[in-house]
Amino acid sequence: MSKYEVVIGLEVHAQLKTKSKIFCSCSTEFGAGPNENTCPVCTGMPGMLPVLNARAVEYAVKMAMAVDCQVNRRSIFARKNYFYPDLPMGYQISQYELPVAEHGHILIHSSQGEKRIGITRIHMENDAGKNIHSSAENASYVDLNRAGVPLIEIVSEPDMRSAEEAVAYLKSLRAILVYLGICDGNLEEGSFRCDANVSIRPWGQKEFGTRTELKNMNSFRNIQRAIDYEVQRQIDAIEDGEAIVQETRLFDAAKGVTRSMRGKEEAHDYRYFPDPDLLPLVIEESWMQAWRAELPELPAARCARFQEALGLPAYDAEVLTAEKDVADYFEAALEAYNEPKKVSNWVMGEVMRELNDRGVALTACKVQPHELAKLVKLVDEGLISGNIAKAVFKDLFETGGDPEVRVRAKGLVQISDTSAIESLVDEVIAENPAEVARFKGGDKKLTGFFVGQVMKKSKGKANPAMVNQLLAARLG
Repeated sequence: MSKYEVVIGLEVHAQLKTKSKIFCSCSTEFGAGPNENTCPVCTGMPGMLPVLNARAVEYAVKMAMAVDCQVNRRSIFARKNYFYPDLPMGYQISQYELPVAEHGHILIHSSQGEKRIGITRIHMENDAGKNIHSSAENASYVDLNRAGVPLIEIVSEPDMRSAEEAVAYLKSLRAILVYLGICDGNLEEGSFRCDANVSIRPWGQKEFGTRTELKNMNSFRNIQRAIDYEVQRQIDAIEDGEAIVQETRLFDAAKGVTRSMRGKEEAHDYRYFPDPDLLPLVIEESWMQAWRAELPELPAARCARFQEALGLPAYDAEVLTAEKDVADYFEAALEAYNEPKKVSNWVMGEVMRELNDRGVALTACKVQPHELAKLVKLVDEGLISGNIAKAVFKDLFETGGDPEVRVRAKGLVQISDTSAIESLVDEVIAENPAEVARFKGGDKKLTGFFVGQVMKKSKGKANPAMVNQLLAARLG
């Protein structure tokens, strides 16, 4: 066990799924041509005046409610002063002393069990643009389409003690955002991204160590890799008598290392002051009541319901509810065939296997929930075997369609006629006298061999249960 304790706090930026930007009417559509979705407001032209997007306020408050934050009925927008080429105003409109929400928490599950992670604050702000660097042209370009896209920043307490806990927290947070329908949670496109503040301290020490901030992590795997590397780097540095420098570091995913980017600023370096162009945000009680009534069933509640009402194991429930579209698909299939565990096995098995193998999202699967349910039912009714069902699912993945029609059209109906299977069993026994002798001599592992031979002769269509039963009778 290491003599150092790891301390991690996360700052998550979530782009809100509004149609227009936070302070202007420009589109937030991803993938438009460079600088297409811009106007004098989001490009910081002199004399521009921001107007707050009401939908962004609604989404921020709904997230605050979902993680048990105290919603501040009055909050203030501030100017956070710093300059980057992709921030044309020369400052970011954010919230500082009075954010929209504070003092929340979520529960996470890791190998260490359940743990409560505190949320310090949620505040609203506008996103910056994006720099594109071309080494081939030795030039840099600025795309301001993202400038002004509404963000909420969710700042955790430094409550996490491992990279595993940090990833569990991020996955839980992302699931809540997606269930609420306020963020698409896409890490690769940057609509869900995080900065990790990492430090270490000797076990038993109350004071925090010097922290470093990690950026440029676009997947949960890379977040875990970056934190693990940075923890070890800090331990090695301290063991070698070096001091940890407070700085921002970038993660190099190709090499698996973090590299120094710049010194880390403190709050006073940004020279916050109230934005003179924006009035304080005052949230009416009637808005709060309406928004609370619109909150959907969230991941934790859905997971609990799957266990209590449907009788699913905790593992199944957690896997199925981790992604909203998967949980929706499962429940839609269940409406067509009410066998929770059997449908769960198929969604977690064949459906997810195909998605992972093909590297696609659930929307690419054209097998509709009711069609999957029918396929599971065909197996239960004995019309086809499990292996044939898997082949049919794979066949229908890109087209969809009635699985029974496909089964009958391809002549895949399972053979359940006793005399037909008896004939196949007798052929296999007659063709393999040496194996029969070994089996009768005690080599019971050969059962699988005989079953395989019968299934091969039947082209996979023989009823496996009947094959085993008849083989047992013939072989003794």
